[in-house]
Amino acid sequence: MNAHFPYLLLTVILSVSFNVEALSPHYYDQSCPQADHIVTNAVKKAMSNDKTVPAALLRMHFHDCFVRGCDASVLLDSKGKNKAEKDGPPNISLHAFYVIDNAKKALEEQCPGVVSCADILSLAARDAVALSGGPTWEVPKGRKDGRISKAIETRQLPAPTFNISQLQQSFGQRGLSMHDLVVLSGGHTLGFAHCSSFQNRIHNFNLQKQVDPTLNPSFAASLNVICPAHNKVKNAGATMDATTTYFDNVYYKMLMQGQSLFSSDQALLTTPSSKKLVAKYASSMEEYERAFVKSIIKMSSISGNGKEVRHNCRRVR
Repeated sequence: MNAHFPYLLLTVILSVSFNVEALSPHYYDQSCPQADHIVTNAVKKAMSNDKTVPAALLRMHFHDCFVRGCDASVLLDSKGKNKAEKDGPPNISLHAFYVIDNAKKALEEQCPGVVSCADILSLAARDAVALSGGPTWEVPKGRKDGRISKAIETRQLPAPTFNISQLQQSFGQRGLSMHDLVVLSGGHTLGFAHCSSFQNRIHNFNLQKQVDPTLNPSFAASLNVICPAHNKVKNAGATMDATTTYFDNVYYKMLMQGQSLFSSDQALLTTPSSKKLVAKYASSMEEYERAFVKSIIKMSSISGNGKEVRHNCRRVR
C-alpha cells in the first residue's frame, strides 16, 4: 500500500463499475466444470509448502480489484518501457504469483482459452480464506482480463497511514461502503507487515509523542524491539495478528486492545459507526464470516475494461 494521489483516480475510477448481473457462479458449468476444483488444488499444493500463500493471494486480489477493477492487471509483467502494477511500490512485496500460473496451466490443459485469469484470482482468494479456516462461498464468475497495467496507478491503493476520511473516500470511489471498509479490513487477520508500514506509529509519532498513544504500551514496546529506529534487518516486521495463518476475528479483538499495526487499522475506531462494527465482529465470528462473504463478493464484482481471456496470466494475448 502506498500514498494516495487523487488526480490519478478520475481516469481509472470512471472505468470501474459493478458487474454483479453479468457474473454467475455457474458461468463455467458447461465450458469448464472442473474450474473451481483445479484452482483449489493449486492453492492447496502451494499452501502445503508455504504458509504465507493465503495472505498473499487475498492481498493480491484486493490490490487487483482496487486498480482498474478485478481484471487481473496486477498479474501482468512489465514489458519494455511499461512498468506494470506488480512493480509499483505498494506491490513490490506481493508474492505467490506462481500459484495463479500453476492454476492457469492446469486449466489450459483441461479447457484451453476458457477461464480468465481474473476469475482464477477471485477463486484463489476464496480458497485462501476457506483453507485457512474461514468461510467459503460460491464465486460469481465471468470476468475478463484487462490489457493495461501501469505501476503509477498503484498509487491509488489505500495506504497503511490513511485516516478514516481517506479510507472512506478510497472505498467509496469503488462503490464500497463504510461497512465494507470495516469488514474487508478484517482480511488483515492473515499476513505479515514490514516495519516501514507501521514505523510512523512507534518512532517520532508527532512533535509531542514518540509513540502513538492509542497503541498498547507493551505492544508498542514489542514492536520497537522488532523494528528499532535505525532498523537494518531486511524484511523485518510483524504478523498482522496473533493467529496470522488462521482466518478469524482476532484482528478485531486486538484492534480493540490497542494492538493493531497500521494507522488505517486504528482509524476504524475513530468514528462511532465503524467502532460499533469493530466491536460487533470482535464478539462474533459467525457475524463476521457472514459479513465478509457479502463484502468480498461485492468487491470482487468491481468490473474493469477486460475484454479477453489470457492464455498466459503474465502477458496479453
